[in-house]
Amino acid sequence: MNITLKVWRQKNTSTPGKLVEYKLANIDPDMSFLEMFDILNGELTHKGEQIIAFDHDCREGICGSCAMYVNGRAHGPQTGAAVCQLYMRSFNDGDTIIVEPWRSRGFPVIKDLSTDRSAFDRIVQAGGYISVNTGAAPEANEILVSHEIQETTMDAAACIACGACVAACKNASAMLFVSAQVSRFALLPQGQSERRTRAERMVAQMDSEGFGACSFTGACAVECPASVSLENIARLNREYLGAKIR
Repeated sequence: MNITLKVWRQKNTSTPGKLVEYKLANIDPDMSFLEMFDILNGELTHKGEQIIAFDHDCREGICGSCAMYVNGRAHGPQTGAAVCQLYMRSFNDGDTIIVEPWRSRGFPVIKDLSTDRSAFDRIVQAGGYISVNTGAAPEANEILVSHEIQETTMDAAACIACGACVAACKNASAMLFVSAQVSRFALLPQGQSERRTRAERMVAQMDSEGFGACSFTGACAVECPASVSLENIARLNREYLGAKIR
């Protein structure tokens, strides 16, 4: 395949960026999108040019590092997959592909396609934990949890904190991420200790980080590679309202 790439290049947070065009030839259709970037960076290295900065780690759709827009969509045209799980066969020979970083006040650009997503860490630190000192590991069946609650909790915990929900939202809201973190604790018996304060603290931290408000359009759930449900946002709203009333 012959591909034309238009990639966002930006030296640092305070420097204006722009799209730069690159031509790639003989790209294997079975190559992953990030492997294609490896090829491009190899060519740039041989030319003595600055390579394109982008985040990656596991390349298996688990870590959530590979955060970028591909042709205006978070993680690209594939549904329910991170960009590291996107393959070049999803495109056609001769295509022009536009690649950009996340656009949000909460995710400032570090360089090129790499963004600072530590705001998510601070939101979790604000309340996404269970502080009960359990001592040694308890017997697995000591606290019985219904199968339905287990499944719902695991679905929420599937969130990989990639930020696609923020990128897809017209308000740059992080509600899907925050709701997934709140839900996975609020449903479990062990998570009841902080239940009254968890939602309140995490939402307050989300707002302070510069993320927008949720208007419940559902774009976040559509682009989420882990298929986190909008039901979690409804649950977060109930938890938050309950905290405020109490």
